[in-house]
Amino acid sequence: MKWIGERVSFVDDKNKLTIVIYPENITWIKGVMGAWVAMWFVIGATVIWSYFTFLLTEQEQIIIYIFMAFWLYYALKVTRSFFWLLWGRELLKLDETGVSYKRSIKSYGKSSHYFYENISKMEVHQPKEKSMQAVMEQSPWVKGGERIDFEYFGKTVRFGRKLNKKDTELLFKLITKRIEERLRKSK
Repeated sequence: MKWIGERVSFVDDKNKLTIVIYPENITWIKGVMGAWVAMWFVIGATVIWSYFTFLLTEQEQIIIYIFMAFWLYYALKVTRSFFWLLWGRELLKLDETGVSYKRSIKSYGKSSHYFYENISKMEVHQPKEKSMQAVMEQSPWVKGGERIDFEYFGKTVRFGRKLNKKDTELLFKLITKRIEERLRKSK
């Protein structure tokens, strides 16, 4: 197994190239995110307890329904981001026929296969250093920030969450080299 930076590992066989991209491993961020998730669920439990304990007017009940809808949305978003930091992985496998991609938390996730002949416009996207996009993507609750993408039948497929510029360029070169080799062999 070889590494590109601290977050990208790969195994290069004759028949396939397997790449694993890990999320950032910063302990204090995991601790803060865990505390945030715990606090968020305590707030939800307190509001639900209050709803069933106190005698509320119709207007107060409506306010709680609206609050709980927003609470549930953010509970799902924050919990998924926290689980991504703990157990997330992006898995790429380039074999004889195409690219398989799976974004997973532990083993949960769906793998998609893309044939080499139908892949076009492979590009690298790195936000400008002090742009609003770069600042947003640095926050731990944002899972996105994919750096490499390609088009497949008009659909854009993105991967490489929050990779730095150097790792992105090395990974891009490795993948494009392998795809070009496979396309030459098939002709």
